Amino acid sequence: MYLIRHAKSKWSDGKLQDFERGLSNRGAKDLKVMSSYAALRQIKPDLILSSLALRAQLTADSLAEKLEYQERIHYMHELYMVRPETLINILGLQDNQHDSIFMVGHNPELTELANELLKDNIPKLPTLAILAIKLDIESWGDIEGTYGEVDFFVYPKQFRYYMPRAMQKELQL
Repeated sequence: MYLIRHAKSKWSDGKLQDFERGLSNRGAKDLKVMSSYAALRQIKPDLILSSLALRAQLTADSLAEKLEYQERIHYMHELYMVRPETLINILGLQDNQHDSIFMVGHNPELTELANELLKDNIPKLPTLAILAIKLDIESWGDIEGTYGEVDFFVYPKQFRYYMPRAMQKELQL
């Protein structure tokens, strides 16, 4: 499973509610980098669950397009400002045909969820972080009380000073 925090949001329009904020220029640029990273790793989600907040929707849509995800993205108000127990319950209700689930959401909720699912502590998921967690479960219903392990944990600032050639080529840099 993959926990993905939305890309950096735009704060310039003070008239917008938090739920309505889109992406900043940096967020859009970082989204290209991280979606290219996911594509080069050949990550193929079976299911994408996304918060209904605009910045999360834009993040999920962009990742889905880059990864050629053809299924419906499930936009859920229940992924916005909730306790990690609620997120675990949502995951526990998913169909077992889905091996690879993207959950696109917010902080601190995703960081708290990560720390519920891992023995190691993640201090904070930065914007557009992708945390891949390996879970040893037979069914999504078994997720509660289960500890997984980190497969990988990446975020845009890691590529600010060094970017693999394959990513540079993909981004045409």
